[in-house]
Amino acid sequence: MNTRHSSMQRLRKVAVSGLLAALLLVGCGGEKPEAMLASAKQYLAKNDPKAATIQLKNALQQKPDLAEARFLLGKALLEAGDATGAEVELRKAQGYKYPADEVTPLLARSLLALGQADKVTSEMASAELSTAQAKADLQTSLAMAYLMQNKPAQAEAAFAAAVAAQAGYPPALLGQARLKASQGDLPAAMALVDAAIATSPELYDAWQLKGDLLSNQGDAAAAMLAYRKTMELRPTYLPAHAAVIRQLLAEGKLDEAAQQLAVMKGIAPGQPQTIYLEALLAYQTKDFPAAREFILELLKRTPDNPLGLQLAGLIEYELKAYPQAESYLLKALPNTSELGIARRVLIASYLRSSQPGKALSVLTPVLDKIENDSNMLALAGQVYIQNGDIEKGGEYFAKAAALDPQNAGKRTSLAMVSLAKGESEVALRDLEKVAAADPGNRADLALIAAHLQRREFDAALQAVASLEKKQADDPLVHNLRGTALLGKRDLSGARASFEKALALSPTYYPAAANLANLDIVEKKPADARQRFETLLANDPKSMQALLALAQLRAKEGGTTEEVAVLINRAVTANPSEPTPRLALIGLYLGKNDTKSALSAAQEAVAAMPDEAAILDAAGRAQQAAGEYNQALATYGKLATLKPDLPLPYLRMAEVEVAAKNKEAALQSLHKALKVMPDSLDAQRGIIMLELDAGRVTEAVAVARAVQKQRPKEAVGYVFEGDLHATKRSWSDAVTAYRAGLKQVPAATELAIKLYATLSVSGNVAEADRFAQTWLKDHPKDARFSLYQAESATARKDFAAAAKLYRPLLEAQPDNAALLNNFAWVAGQLKDPKAIEYAEKANKLAPNQPAVMDTLGVLLVDQGDQGNQARGLALLKEAVALAPQQAMIRLNYAKALIKTGQKTEARSELDELAKLGDKFAAQAEVTALLKGL
Repeated sequence: MNTRHSSMQRLRKVAVSGLLAALLLVGCGGEKPEAMLASAKQYLAKNDPKAATIQLKNALQQKPDLAEARFLLGKALLEAGDATGAEVELRKAQGYKYPADEVTPLLARSLLALGQADKVTSEMASAELSTAQAKADLQTSLAMAYLMQNKPAQAEAAFAAAVAAQAGYPPALLGQARLKASQGDLPAAMALVDAAIATSPELYDAWQLKGDLLSNQGDAAAAMLAYRKTMELRPTYLPAHAAVIRQLLAEGKLDEAAQQLAVMKGIAPGQPQTIYLEALLAYQTKDFPAAREFILELLKRTPDNPLGLQLAGLIEYELKAYPQAESYLLKALPNTSELGIARRVLIASYLRSSQPGKALSVLTPVLDKIENDSNMLALAGQVYIQNGDIEKGGEYFAKAAALDPQNAGKRTSLAMVSLAKGESEVALRDLEKVAAADPGNRADLALIAAHLQRREFDAALQAVASLEKKQADDPLVHNLRGTALLGKRDLSGARASFEKALALSPTYYPAAANLANLDIVEKKPADARQRFETLLANDPKSMQALLALAQLRAKEGGTTEEVAVLINRAVTANPSEPTPRLALIGLYLGKNDTKSALSAAQEAVAAMPDEAAILDAAGRAQQAAGEYNQALATYGKLATLKPDLPLPYLRMAEVEVAAKNKEAALQSLHKALKVMPDSLDAQRGIIMLELDAGRVTEAVAVARAVQKQRPKEAVGYVFEGDLHATKRSWSDAVTAYRAGLKQVPAATELAIKLYATLSVSGNVAEADRFAQTWLKDHPKDARFSLYQAESATARKDFAAAAKLYRPLLEAQPDNAALLNNFAWVAGQLKDPKAIEYAEKANKLAPNQPAVMDTLGVLLVDQGDQGNQARGLALLKEAVALAPQQAMIRLNYAKALIKTGQKTEARSELDELAKLGDKFAAQAEVTALLKGL
């Protein structure tokens, strides 16, 4: 009995174990793959891709070649946001011969989600599908891929094909809406979205796009409702969650953003988009260490994510880790908006770390695109001031102010507008108040620039002292102080300030350049050279220092090869920077060495094939070498790269004129006008070519079109008057200039043109009457008076010229150009003070060939042996600085003759004789050669 009981007990145990095993087998996958496939379909129908994925993976464990399961797994993964996994599974489904009508459209969408637009178009553009739905789906994806490749025409055609395959296909309507939105036609885009929603109200991505459009139109409340509707329709749709979180962050609702982010983390805790928003939230709450941790985690997963790199740069900038910020932002820059936050913060980072040269390098490529961006214009002002270009910095501050004069929050801008209107006292007081209250330096820099431009050096020094209280250890402060002291002619004080700036930052180029300029003025070129070598010891890749050494060698009379070696050092140290490559091409073009220029251009294009400035320089090198077809091809590429700029077509016109194909040039100029209908360069070119072809009526029509486009500007009337003057139709020219003065009564340029035309046409008395009337009505018009003075000099009426120059100099006693011109006139009148004026001009503007020429000639003419020797030295140096200035070389030759150095004079005159008709004073050259 006991034995039987024991046997029965064992049997029951075995039975129970077998049943348990069977139950476990069923629970662990004993269910047939087909049943799991059916279950997965039900989950997909309920919009539960996660549960569907589990069932499909179990089915495929048992039957890996189940094609439909592969396809549905790809679909589920794509809906869950795993595009990488989706592509893998869909390609396997393709391999198992699953119907192309099902797989191909879905695979195209997976590739799009991965950003692989080129694969979509290369692999699927010619795919043959049979059903209308499949065709419409694929054509929509193709259109989106074309858009990603910046091919709007092909995109538009693909969208049209999608709608043709299936009328009113909602995804295609959404694609067309995106295209309209990218073209700025938001109403048309919204109409298409509404049509898609009317057809398919459950289309969640239509509601998402509607939210985006409403957000772009500034309707945040309506946009939020659209995003909420998207989440209602597809609770797991991450872009909708992200859009809501971004909008809440933008509105400063940080707590609500955090709550929404918690929901998103529950849906997709490890997704890159979720991690990015965690970093963004931490950044906005100023928890920068936490933001750094999140962004590092994101970049581990997606190291090339442009938004992630951009945010990483912003975080490092806030943590004052400028080298790290630079590294991230440089990587982000090519894949973010040209005028976006990455470029702005990178520039600001360079300014903060005393690298203004790099800031300028990042700013330069977008200078032609910031005319309507007051913040970028103001940033440009800071960049130029930090680079020591006070004049340009002030100009950009003024432009920024003019764009935003009504914004009371930008008191710096308001003050700059007041300055531009001539309300200087009020403006400067306002700037002082803003600078005192603002912890930043924008107002300080604008104030300093204003004072320096007005040559108010003591006031500038006071403003610098205020800036120093905010940033005492910034080399910029001491460089600005040195600039103001230079204006006061306190050279030793200026030198001390520049040296302090360099002591604070041994790689601060503007201070080194200022010290080098002082060295050159003091005739110490070796010291100047050492400045840059010392800077390079601390920063071997300093592009500015390397190029400065090249420029210095060129001024010293170095050979082209010597200068090229130095520029090539800058190229090698900065292979991705266009500036040194452009300098090398420019060097060879300046020396007429077209073969070397072409070689340098080819290397530059190979290194930077999509850099507009490089392509432009390459085209110029090809044109100079007579390679006109190559030049046209290069400018054609530039036109493709920059379709919104007229420059490529203007360059093509130059090439075609050089190739004597003026009709083709005319066509190119008209293309430029299509790109920019008010391009003055194109209009001017068309006028010249029409005039050259004898089509005066057509030329006048263009000039009058300019007048209509710019009714309050002088330019159109100048065009018309000038074309009549070119044909010596003096009365028509006068009529055009007078008509312009009626429309633009204060236009000095028109007044000068009218005065000149009356004079040259023989109506001297009328010209004088007009001049008297003009100056009576415009007593402060220095430009008109200066033109009169220059005209009197040109006709050798030196007494009249001197009379006109004197009041100009009384108003601007430190104007080097005026002093130089007056010195020449005074010399012709044998005024003993002529040399004194020329000496002052030379001190104010050292190393300027034209000024050195005037002083040199006057010293030689004086006859004193010591002065003659100094005059000859000045003229020789002026020729070295400006070898292309033939008149300076002629004056040097005449001075050599005057001092008995006939052999040297013959050498200079022979050089001038080679110029032939290119030099207007060739008759004098011939006469001088005969007299030797």
